[in-house]
This record gives sequence, C-alpha cells and structure tokens, in this order.
Amino acid sequence: MNQQAGKFSRLGFVLSATGAAVGLGNIWKFPYITGVYGGGAFVMVYLVTILLIGASLLIAEMLIGKRGQKDCVSSFEELAPPDRKGWKYAGFMLFTGLVIMTFYSVVIGWIFYYMYLAIAGLPTTIESAKGTFDALYAHAPFLQIFFHLISVLFVAYVLLGGIKKGIEKTNLILIPFLLFILLGLLVYALNFDGFAKAVSFMFAPDFSKLSAEAIIRAVGHSFFTLSIGIGSILTYAAALPKHSNIYKAGLMVAFMDTLIALIAGLVIFSFLFQFGGTPDKGPGLVFVSLPVIFAKLGTLGQGIAFIFFVAMAVAGLTSAISLVEPAVMYLEDRLGWVRKKAVLWSSLLYFLIGVFVIFSISDGFKAPFTFGTKSLFDVLEFAVDSFLMPLGGFLIAIFVGYVLKREVVESELLGHMGNTVFKIWYFSIRFIAPLAVLFLAYNALKV
Repeated sequence: MNQQAGKFSRLGFVLSATGAAVGLGNIWKFPYITGVYGGGAFVMVYLVTILLIGASLLIAEMLIGKRGQKDCVSSFEELAPPDRKGWKYAGFMLFTGLVIMTFYSVVIGWIFYYMYLAIAGLPTTIESAKGTFDALYAHAPFLQIFFHLISVLFVAYVLLGGIKKGIEKTNLILIPFLLFILLGLLVYALNFDGFAKAVSFMFAPDFSKLSAEAIIRAVGHSFFTLSIGIGSILTYAAALPKHSNIYKAGLMVAFMDTLIALIAGLVIFSFLFQFGGTPDKGPGLVFVSLPVIFAKLGTLGQGIAFIFFVAMAVAGLTSAISLVEPAVMYLEDRLGWVRKKAVLWSSLLYFLIGVFVIFSISDGFKAPFTFGTKSLFDVLEFAVDSFLMPLGGFLIAIFVGYVLKREVVESELLGHMGNTVFKIWYFSIRFIAPLAVLFLAYNALKV
C-alpha cells in the first residue's frame, strides 16, 4: 500500500472514521428530517436502528478492511474463498464515493457561499432568504463552480499527504474543532427559553406522529449517516494496526456520529423555537430559515452564523476526504499509479462532472443535463441513495455473514465482544441488516 506512509494511530483512526461518518447529513439532513417527521418518536427509532443496523454494518465493513489490508477490490478478493473470487467486484463500491462527490462538493460550495453571506449580510425575511438561495442555486452557475473548485482543491491537498500526514493529521485537528464549535453553540443555546422546547421536541416521543414513512426515513438515515457501503470505512480500516479493537472503534465512531447529530439538532431547534421558527421546513431549514433567525441577532447573529456554517463546512470536508480516498487507494494498489497522479485524476473527474451537475440546476444551461423531469443532480443523488449505497451495505452484510468463515469473524471480534454480544451482532449482520437494507431500497425505488 504505497499511500500508507505508516498506519493510523488508534485515536487517529477513530477521529478519521468519525470524520468519514460525520457529514452534512448530521448537521443539515438529520435536523430537517427530524423536524419534518415530528421529533422525539423519530429520534427514538433512529437511535435504536443505529445500534441494531448501522453499528453492525459499520463493524462488518471495518472487519473486511482490517483483515484485507488493501484497497476495496483487493480486500474482497483476498478474503473470499478460492472458488468465489468474483466477490472482488463488490469492491467497486469504491467508485460510489466519486459519484457522491459530484454533487456533495457542490453543496459544500453552497456552505462556503453562506460563510461569505454571514459576513457580508444575511437575508432578513423568509422571502428574501428564499430569493437569496434561488439566486445562487438557479442563477449563479459560475459562482457555484468557483466554490466547488475550492472544495475540490482542499480535499486534493489533504489526500496528497497520505494517511499520516494528510488524512489523520487533518482529522486530528478538524474533528475536535467541530466538536468545540458545536458544544460552544450548545452552551450559548442553553440560555434560550427555546432550549427546553428543543429538548422536549427531540426526546419526548409522541408516537401519534410516527407514520410508516417516518419509520422508513429514520431507519434509512441510521444506515446512511455512517457512510456504510461506499468503501470509505473499509479503506480507512485497511490502515489500522494489526491488534486494533474494531468493535470498540466501531462503537466509538457510531457514538460520536450520533452525538454530533443530536447536538446539531438541539442547537438548531433551540434557535428556531426561541425566535418563532417552525421545525418542519425541510431541506430549506439551514439555507432559508436559520439565516433569517441569525439576522435577527444583528452583529452577534452574523458571528454565530459564520461559526455555524464553518462547522457545516468542516463536517462536509472531512466526509469528502473519505469519499475520494477509496478510489485513490485503488488506483495506487491495482494500477500502480503514484499517489499524486491518482489524486489528480480522481479530483479532476468528479470536478468536471460536478460542473455538469451545476449546469443541470441552472437556468439557461439545464436542458442538455435534464432527464425527463430530473436534473443530473437529482439523478445522481437518487442513484446513490436508492441503489449504490444500499447495494454496498447489502454486499458487506452478505460477505461477512455468509462468505467469510465464521471462525475468521470470531477470531477478530469474539475476544472483544464476548459470546452473547457476538451472537446478537452476528444474527444482526446475517438477517436483520440485509433485510433492512433491501426494505429501504425497495421503498426508495417506489418513490
């Protein structure tokens, strides 16, 4: 592994894997879907399924990476029995990260723009906030390309440093920084009357609001929030020291990921309830509702808004690094490319497709990049959420549950889990997790 100039330290791996898991889904998506689906009951289902499904799959993916010690394709190939080498094709989940980056980097660019707005001046009414976002989204393609490029360059710079000097070093700085920002905002929010309402909204379940659709979204988000099935965690685990405890590491990553999502939700809902906002505004919650609330606080609000969007950018960028690394590692290991060449071509590929994604949502450019009623942005996002990530998660569950010999799995986990916990986890990975992933994919494809 040419890119592995050394291994992760244990803390470095936990923080880097946390960086892979923590993304815009924690600070943007989790609060808005919690708001849409009624709060506490939704959160309860989410927390239960994180433990039963998300964490189980996370540990399984870590197991493949740690045992394989190679890129995604080579790890599956190395661990599969001699007569089942076709499993190497499961490793092509590594390209899912590049597909995600074609639109994920664009959204990170929007956050950069809102960091600028926090300084230059925030919209003061919902109507002007909607107009501001629409002006960026549909009428400023070249401004979006500029911020998209900044995201691409940052990720490429970190990846050029490799595991120790790039990925680990960056996450050792940025993840504690992210926690510091969110905890600071939480302490500030404790002074609001709206904080008590936020706690009640998020943790006092009202099961009358728990529809079948809400359960599906809660289960789905518990799976997707941990970045399972795209090779990121597998790739990072390949750089673990031999005697690492992946059970403990997996639980720590799941805990950190969930903690950050819950803190973000408490902060956002505290501001909303304090200043008369409503939690059910959907995706526009962060880019429309919150800027108006921050604007009501004057100069202080501008500072808080800037800090909040910095936190979003940090979450997005640490996750983005992990999305590109699997492809870089594959190009190094399987094709023998030097790291600089692998990073350059991977970055160039998703940057260029990202430009087409921007054109697909921009008035005056969208026609060649629209398929029926869906933009290229919508098509790629749908492909990832409804097909690529569920397929990756399903293959991981089947490989660990049925292809790997049980004694191999036991040798990695039994001594850390204990017999009872191992039996529960193994049952989950063989039956609960694959059925849940198929259920999610089925319901996504029905939409």
